[in-house]
Amino acid sequence: MKQYRAVIFDWDGTVMNSTQAIVASIQGACADMNLPVPDARTASWVIGLSLETALYHVVPTLTADQMEEFQHRYRTHYFSQDSQLPLFEGMPELLSELRGQGTLLGVATGKSRAGLDRVLVQCGMHDHFDVTRCADETFSKPHPAMLLEILAELYLEPHEVVMVGDTCHDMQMARNAGVDGLAVSYGAQDVEALSAGQPLAIVDSVEQMQDWLTDRVAVLR
Repeated sequence: MKQYRAVIFDWDGTVMNSTQAIVASIQGACADMNLPVPDARTASWVIGLSLETALYHVVPTLTADQMEEFQHRYRTHYFSQDSQLPLFEGMPELLSELRGQGTLLGVATGKSRAGLDRVLVQCGMHDHFDVTRCADETFSKPHPAMLLEILAELYLEPHEVVMVGDTCHDMQMARNAGVDGLAVSYGAQDVEALSAGQPLAIVDSVEQMQDWLTDRVAVLR
């Protein structure tokens, strides 16, 4: 069985229970601007992508001239609730366990750098990760740049890393980087959508994720 030295996590919908807040913020911004309001499935499909990339897909009538105002309205809706958003049950304990046994931890997220730094401080996780990459620092998912830059910074080869995420974008990014992908079905996308990204496995809870990782993460004390 393969032994991974590092686990790289997506953030929204994987570590933090923020899917519904993102969906509601997209829908709220659309309503504010009298644009067609997407249903929850459509809005959640774009979670994990950079915001600008996502919006042209989920709100196809949005024009370039409207983009700045839309992003402002989206962030107003989201910031009104993000300080109350919890990590998924069991996630803090899992991260602490992995870190305690010497596993390298990272984040590859569609959030902005400012957004990730803010939420890491809010939830007391700013010192849990060895490296993080955000969509406004490099190419957006499913381009492999985030993972390739993380690999370079950690001096790791692709076979030493597993990427954990809740969207097909995460899984496609992992495949593009030559990295194994572990999908979670408790976030933005269902099993059918996740399967399109060809993950190595799909788990339904943090507890199942922990069981899957237990025998596959090298202990490096």
